[in-house]
Amino acid sequence: MALSSNSPLVTTAWLAENLPAPDLRVVDATWFMPSTGRDARREYDDAHIPGAVHFDIDDIADEKSDLPHMVPSPVKFAARVRKLGLGDGSRIVVYDNNLFAASARAWWMFRLFGHDDVAVLDGGLGKWVAEGREVEDLPSRPTERHFTSRQNNFLLRDIDQMRGNLTSRREQVLDARPSGRFDGSEPEPRPGLRGGHIPGSRNLPAGDVIAADGTLKTAAELASLVDTAGIDMSRPVTTTCGSGVTAATLALALAVIGKSDVAGDDG
Repeated sequence: MALSSNSPLVTTAWLAENLPAPDLRVVDATWFMPSTGRDARREYDDAHIPGAVHFDIDDIADEKSDLPHMVPSPVKFAARVRKLGLGDGSRIVVYDNNLFAASARAWWMFRLFGHDDVAVLDGGLGKWVAEGREVEDLPSRPTERHFTSRQNNFLLRDIDQMRGNLTSRREQVLDARPSGRFDGSEPEPRPGLRGGHIPGSRNLPAGDVIAADGTLKTAAELASLVDTAGIDMSRPVTTTCGSGVTAATLALALAVIGKSDVAGDDG
């Protein structure tokens, strides 16, 4: 049974009810910017949703690139998630403890590599804990499961494609960074990166799509934000950001309002 045909999200109530299902797998994809001083793996070891495995976007990445958490090869992705017990026939729910960074990225990666039966826990670990739901500190001991990796290149854009789009303007580019970084008035968090944005791109800060309780805003609110950003829902959209993490939050928000074919600008 699929997670849902209508939404890329599941609620904490849904997950609590379905947690014992034998085909359900829960994934903690929490990730923090190095500047925060927080250790996602240590926090996972201290407390996670029962049965959850840890998905590290810095490990499940292209080790040959000098850019952070670039998309790995289909072979590497399959090998890593197989060891986490995530494979064909699994219903996968991804969560984090950092406002969809990087649960949305992990959600996008599973879909990129052909696994569509995946959803994000709305509100993440914060909402789960606030509701008094169970957590554990037990190490995960997953049983390996075969994962068939089929890369969907419609969901991925590289630097050459982004450069080509400067001329063709076939795809709308939606930038998830805060407005100050988008317009170059605030510095990038990583040294050496220039400020400003891709010519012709639009801006919708990822933080704007998140409600005060850590869940995504309602579909009506999301649709209004996307419209205000100047995005035409009938045309292709590619999301971008500083390195590809918060861009996936916008892809998730767009999927909530019915646009599930949004591509990500990797890196």
